[in-house]
Amino acid sequence: MRNLIAQIMKFGIVGVIATVIDYGVMVLLTELFGIPPVISSVISFCISVVFNYLASMRYVFSHREGMSRQREFVIFIVLSIIGLGINTALMWAGTEYLGIDYRIVKIFATAIVMIWNFVSRKVLLDGGGGEKR
Repeated sequence: MRNLIAQIMKFGIVGVIATVIDYGVMVLLTELFGIPPVISSVISFCISVVFNYLASMRYVFSHREGMSRQREFVIFIVLSIIGLGINTALMWAGTEYLGIDYRIVKIFATAIVMIWNFVSRKVLLDGGGGEKR
């Protein structure tokens, strides 16, 4: 149980940094460049995924024995694409359908996607607490 709590804490730290990247890039693209919020949210999400992969697989999750790095990366990307779909659907529904400010919707969408990310990565990628690479 102690290892799981430590892992959740590390995931939280990585997640906070990824969220700052995601949120900051989204606001920058929307406010400075006039890109529509749903589009800027997709772009910012993709940028944060790169950081998230590198940090998560180095500091949060153990490499699963017998899984190639290529397969690990593909699974991570597929899970992230599903997360992107959840994020985009929530951004669209919140901004276009419900008329809520995009910055508020993004906070809610991030929380939902964070839960998806941890659970799916824990189940499909984590090697169970061995040595981090």
